Amino acid sequence: MKWIRVNMSDLSVKVEDVPKKYEQMGGRWLTSSIIADEVPATCHPLGPLNKVVIAPGILSGTTAPSSGRISVGTKSPLTGGIKEANAGAKFGQYLKRMGYSAIIVEGQPKNKESRYLLNISKEKVELIGADEYKFMGLYELNEKLAAKYGKDVGIACVGPAAEHLLAGTGVAFNDVENRPARYAGRGGVGAAFASKGLKAIVVEAVTGQATILNNELFETGRKKLLAALQEHAVTKPKGALNTYGTAVLVNILNEAGALPTRNFSSGTFEGAKKISGEAMAEAAAKNPQAGMMGHRCHPGCVIGCSVVYPDAQGKSHTSVEYETLWAIGANCGIDDLDAIAQMNTMCNDIGLDTIEFGDAVAVAMEGGLLPFGDAKGAIALLEEVRKGNPLGKIIGSGCSTVGKVFGVRRVPAVKNQGMPAYEPRVIKGIGVTYITTPMGADHTAGYSIAPEILGVGGKFDPHTNEGKVKLSKDFQATTCFIDSTGCCVFTAFAILDIPSGFEGMVEACNAVTGANWTTSDAYEIGLNILKTEHQFNLAAGFTANDDRPPEFMKLEPVPPHNMVWDMADSELDSIWK
Repeated sequence: MKWIRVNMSDLSVKVEDVPKKYEQMGGRWLTSSIIADEVPATCHPLGPLNKVVIAPGILSGTTAPSSGRISVGTKSPLTGGIKEANAGAKFGQYLKRMGYSAIIVEGQPKNKESRYLLNISKEKVELIGADEYKFMGLYELNEKLAAKYGKDVGIACVGPAAEHLLAGTGVAFNDVENRPARYAGRGGVGAAFASKGLKAIVVEAVTGQATILNNELFETGRKKLLAALQEHAVTKPKGALNTYGTAVLVNILNEAGALPTRNFSSGTFEGAKKISGEAMAEAAAKNPQAGMMGHRCHPGCVIGCSVVYPDAQGKSHTSVEYETLWAIGANCGIDDLDAIAQMNTMCNDIGLDTIEFGDAVAVAMEGGLLPFGDAKGAIALLEEVRKGNPLGKIIGSGCSTVGKVFGVRRVPAVKNQGMPAYEPRVIKGIGVTYITTPMGADHTAGYSIAPEILGVGGKFDPHTNEGKVKLSKDFQATTCFIDSTGCCVFTAFAILDIPSGFEGMVEACNAVTGANWTTSDAYEIGLNILKTEHQFNLAAGFTANDDRPPEFMKLEPVPPHNMVWDMADSELDSIWK
């Protein structure tokens, strides 16, 4: 395998053999290892010493089911620590089929006003001047790039908010229809990407399959994983995710009293049914020309959990997910599904992480900038972000910045990253994940919602602290491995309950890499990735005090369960022992 190293300081591009120590790595394993090895931990995230690493998973580019995730790693402009965010897209599949395991972008151009595009084809890899795309919205950009380079290309790009270097921005990848709707959204990876002067990377469409060393073993593993995904109630065709999308969780979390509402002041939202997966499914059924349940983020996805929502005017909005419906909806007191979908599309166009944006707006609402439930006001804030006006830059920098500017004490963030859509005072295991993961508050880093709420992989009482540190640690380590394979994190639902599914995932990885890993080895690999990331953060200046919840969660009971965060700090610290 080879990787592409792009030096933006001298505008050079090199194709290099992958060093032996990295040969079996992919996805998060590879991005975090390169960042830990090559980036000074104390460097400025937007400076020339930081790097951006883009890596497909071990199985990406093969026919392994739901294996099209692409990882983006860097030192985070939002948290100041190591970061990996990933998305499902055809981009990584093409890259891997071309024989590339990563793109490493380093340095910075002398002229910070210039923009560049990296064009990757089977014949050559070249940097091209791209000033004509400067501050262009991503729907228009993707249309232009598809027209110029081909409708089937893979595209990675950043929007105007990232070009303003705002810490609440992500990297967008095009979906099958070339919409910029698949986001490596969290941690400000978009700002790090834009700080290199890059506007976009285009990779030529490649059919076929990535290199596999043992085809017989691969087929055995692939079939085991596929069978598990097609059998499990959550992931199977016409299952929960396929029927209602990720938004199936809105009513479930609301019933559990754990749907953060109006800036984490309550665990229930009276407008939950209006913004639920069931409501979107009803709308899609009424207008199938503009709406669709079961949309797939990349070729080879067998779960199909995404949604194309049709608004009342018949306009399609892609990738309206649970986290977005919660962040811009319940957390801001907004129950207008059309308005939320409009803001989702605007965030995709501007380049914003919808979770960080929703958290930022909710904190601003509490600070008196606009009332809770003011959808028109929130839409106007997005236009401020697009223009790069001072207020827009504050909102686009995330909820911690907004809290400081508006003097708000209730800021739901860990390591400066806004919390996702699960109330940690009520669901203790996900709270441990938010607080201890090196990523900053991130539900995907260790999704203990599976056993705590959904009864998948066992059944844990969400309200108790007992056993939650171990539960979170096990989920975080396993997730590190899954993020390295290129498989969707939702494959965890099936492999938790059906052991042969996890065996199949590991066997498929062995067939691609030539390794001889067991499922136990996979856990240990994940644990070592986690330790590498933790060590980077310690070297960057983090201490145990960064693994703490926001103070208000210890002091303010959240209704309806009236619970506080009551786990001892020493218990949290035990996760690293």
